[in-house]
Amino acid sequence: MRSIIKASVATLTATTILAGAAFADGHGMKLKGELNITSDMSNPAPRAVMEGLAAQFDEMHPDLTVNLTIVDREAWKTQIRNSLSANAPDVVNWYAANRMGPYVSAGLFEDVSDVWADESMAALASTKGAMTIDGKQWGVPYTYYQWGIYYREDIFKELGLTEPATFDEEMANCAKIIDSGRKCYTIGSKFLWTAGGWFDYMNMRTNGFDFHMQLAQGEVEWTDERVRETFANWRKLIDMGAFIDDHQNYSWQEALPFMVKGEATAYLMGNFSVAPLREAGLTDDQLGFYQFPTIADVPQGEDAPTDTFHIPSGATNKDAAKAFLEFVTSADVQSDINGGDKLGQLPVNSASSVADDKFIAKGFEMLSNNAKGGVAQFFDRDFPAEMASAGMEGLQEFMVFPDNLDDILARLEETRARVYK
Repeated sequence: MRSIIKASVATLTATTILAGAAFADGHGMKLKGELNITSDMSNPAPRAVMEGLAAQFDEMHPDLTVNLTIVDREAWKTQIRNSLSANAPDVVNWYAANRMGPYVSAGLFEDVSDVWADESMAALASTKGAMTIDGKQWGVPYTYYQWGIYYREDIFKELGLTEPATFDEEMANCAKIIDSGRKCYTIGSKFLWTAGGWFDYMNMRTNGFDFHMQLAQGEVEWTDERVRETFANWRKLIDMGAFIDDHQNYSWQEALPFMVKGEATAYLMGNFSVAPLREAGLTDDQLGFYQFPTIADVPQGEDAPTDTFHIPSGATNKDAAKAFLEFVTSADVQSDINGGDKLGQLPVNSASSVADDKFIAKGFEMLSNNAKGGVAQFFDRDFPAEMASAGMEGLQEFMVFPDNLDDILARLEETRARVYK
């Protein structure tokens, strides 16, 4: 259902409204006509954010009418191509990196490198790589969240452990945790993607962000010795008995009690795990977070799945669309929409402020200082669907049967040769 946004913006913060007006005046925008936005922000909190953004942008530009269409998030995954191909809107929601690749290749997304050329966009440097294909930018991010190691800070204190900075320190900590009768990590790999997270970090820390992206793009063979080195480092933890037993039988949620009960001390997971850990009774005094430790001297890529806005190549009001992209990434707007009572995630603008939450604050600091390393989108977003599916099956198998590595890599290389040809 299409709704024309001429609603009151009273629910938006005064600071953001004033900042938005100043932004418009500073760019000399005299926008006219209609701006048609199709958004998949259909859940209640994101929907309220999207409706607020559309209303605010409409209010800033009296000669512009903003038409907002909200579609179901899951349905949009199958509808987007048709929407981009016929009677395209001016702005759409999607995802970064490989997930936008098919629409870039098909000529359905507009090159917005000129938006990124504005000096204000330097504050989005940590996400630029995720928006770049063939040296050009094809959209802007509006929110992301960090991955890293969430751990039982109280158990670390009990055992005299400190947050590790290197993989050697990580393994030394793990040895002491195992000696105490606990496992180092909980994980539920029944639905495979959690094993993908472990591979992402082991590979980015062993070989660097650029190499990881080259593998995702099919430019590196799975039987390459550098990939084998990644698995060799990962196997050090497996051989130690670092992971909970029978993790292939648990979902990620079913693996949470091992950490809650103190039977395992840490979880490599996204920030969405904090809420259920709190709901299960763990306090912020018991929980800590640290960046995945370094292995080799390579840029520290991070998994940070990123939601985005794009301009379809068939858009009819590209000036207004580009102005909206600049508006939604501005520091004040980013601070507002990513607040704890709204999206509750991380602003993509390093000049923004963050919610009063220690995990959000740590994630924001980590990612804002990661311009040299780059932001990955997670295994099942960075790799094409068929490669991701086969890959995650192989990664879970490796965690359970590490001696099968040669067979696993041979199968994955056969899949790579077929998928990327």
